[in-house]
Parts: sequence; C-alpha cells; structure tokens
Amino acid sequence: MTTAIYPGSFDPITLGHLNIIRRAAQIFDKVVVCVMKNREKSPLFTLEERVELAKKATARYVNVEVTTTDMLLVEYAKQFENPVIVKGLRAVSDFDYEFQIALINKKMNPDLETLFLTASEKYTFLSSTAVKEMAAYGADLSELVPMEIIDDVLTKTQMRRQTEK
Repeated sequence: MTTAIYPGSFDPITLGHLNIIRRAAQIFDKVVVCVMKNREKSPLFTLEERVELAKKATARYVNVEVTTTDMLLVEYAKQFENPVIVKGLRAVSDFDYEFQIALINKKMNPDLETLFLTASEKYTFLSSTAVKEMAAYGADLSELVPMEIIDDVLTKTQMRRQTEK
C-alpha cells in the first residue's frame, strides 16, 4: 500500500488544495492531509481549527484522513509503508521552493519520494492568503474554498477584523 502525505498549513484549505487531494486520492491507496505549523506565517486559524476545517472539506473522500504533527516531515513519513510526499504547484516560483525542500527531504531520507502535481488551470491564482484577503472584504468565497467551510472562514475573518480595530 502506498500512502501519499500532503503537507501544508491549510490556513484555510482552498478549492485548489481540495483539487490536489481529490487527484491524489485517485492515484494513491491512502492520502494523509497533514496540517503543519509554518513558523514563517501567522495563521488566521489555530492548528486545531485548520484540522477541523480540512476534515469537513475532505469528509467525502473515503481514502483521505487529516492529521497533524509537530515532527519533521521526513520523520513523520517513516510511520507509513511506502510513503510519498505530494505537493501542488501553481507557478514556477512554487517549483523552485518545493524542489529545494524535496532535495533536502531526499538527502535526509533517500527512500522518500516527492510527487509534484500541477494545479488545475482554474486554481493557479488561488492561495490561502488571497482567500483571507477576499474574506476580509466580505467577498463571495464560493469559487475559492469548499462550501462546507465558507461560513467558518467569513466568521473567523470578521472576528479578527473586529479585534484589530
């Protein structure tokens, strides 16, 4: 059995992320969406909230589970049989960054492969940062995030705006 691990901060999970998850779920026996901390970002949602949003958004996929870890990804992957890291790419800049990370991961664990899936054309512009910006202005998020979490994103964004005033 081959397990795909799809790591990311998912703050919040977007339709672009969901597109990669759906496609990975068609390729692999199991997909583990691993919600990670990113020390370079200040998230809108807590780690626990991001896990719950990802679970809501992926509930329809029987071979997808959502987890989190505070371990280094290469160490976390060791618990799975035949793990493969899956990363979505929107642009060349994503490739530059993700390729470097894949090389570091490969150096640390030569048996760990990384598979890059290119974003579907309609999601190449989409990022969690863009979603948060649009939500801050009350924009229609129906083409940006899964319908199951639109209210969560709008509510959390409005709460953040009120505390910043």
